[in-house]
Amino acid sequence: MNDKIASLLNQQINKELYSAYLYLHIANYYDEMDLDGYANYYMIQAQEERDHALLFLKYMQNNGLKVTFEAIDQPDGKYDSPLAPLEHAAEHERYVTSLINDIYHACHEGKDYRTMKFLDWFVDEQMEEEDNADSMVNRYKLFGIDPKGLYSLDQEYAARVYSAPSLVL
Repeated sequence: MNDKIASLLNQQINKELYSAYLYLHIANYYDEMDLDGYANYYMIQAQEERDHALLFLKYMQNNGLKVTFEAIDQPDGKYDSPLAPLEHAAEHERYVTSLINDIYHACHEGKDYRTMKFLDWFVDEQMEEEDNADSMVNRYKLFGIDPKGLYSLDQEYAARVYSAPSLVL
């Protein structure tokens, strides 16, 4: 594996940990608003992102690569409505997709087919993450303005349970 790919993978570990931190921040926002379902949804998102970081970490370790942890930035985001964090999360998922695409592109250029195969799961995962984030924004815009609609959405998100990533290294 070339140094550029190794560096991008290492950076992705830190980006995934930032994502977990961001989703904890969003979960806390919803908890403070007594929207427990939305808080639950983002607590689970935080767990998923942490697990994504661990998958990248294990992949690097399995390939004998040095891992360097960096400081995790504080999430920015003071939200003025329940919609704002949803939009922030959707934007963030598009950003993470761009990061995965950049690593994939570097692997293609470097003919690192093993890492491309590893990244295939993340490509699929990001498609799902973007779809879920966009759906949450759209559903809030359609139903969340009405208190009964918001209550119903919140109850739906309260039912979400954690499911560990299916990628096996």
